[in-house]
Amino acid sequence: MKSRQNTLKILLDTSFLLPTLGIDVKGEVLECLGRLVEKKTELYYSSFSILESLWIAIRLMKDKSLDVERFNEGLRSIIEGGRYIKVKESSEAFREALRLYSLGSRDMIDNILYASSSILGLKLLTLDRELKEFIQKKGLRDVVLLPEEVI
Repeated sequence: MKSRQNTLKILLDTSFLLPTLGIDVKGEVLECLGRLVEKKTELYYSSFSILESLWIAIRLMKDKSLDVERFNEGLRSIIEGGRYIKVKESSEAFREALRLYSLGSRDMIDNILYASSSILGLKLLTLDRELKEFIQKKGLRDVVLLPEEVI
């Protein structure tokens, strides 16, 4: 049995929270989440991903394609259900996110998620290949995982 210290700890980008919120995603997201469950991975989320999912929900509400009740149940599950662990972003993470912006990474949510992952010793699971390429190109600590690295 794996010890808690050896357990894979992953901060989920917003795309990987959407299924819990009842929002359709690509098959690779679902397949990847299934693998993480099999591996008994510790799954982390950020309040900034919740904010981003709310922006997505607003867009879907305008199209009348959001099941609001299902979305609310999903939010409750993420925040109160015990399966996901909330990260506590530090001032250091925000400073690092700003530094990433100055280096050319323009998505502040991604910057905050990356910085938090790096500082807290987590992997960041994302669909964002550009972020991974940016991190590698700049010679930064590569904590970014793409779905194919999990599946």
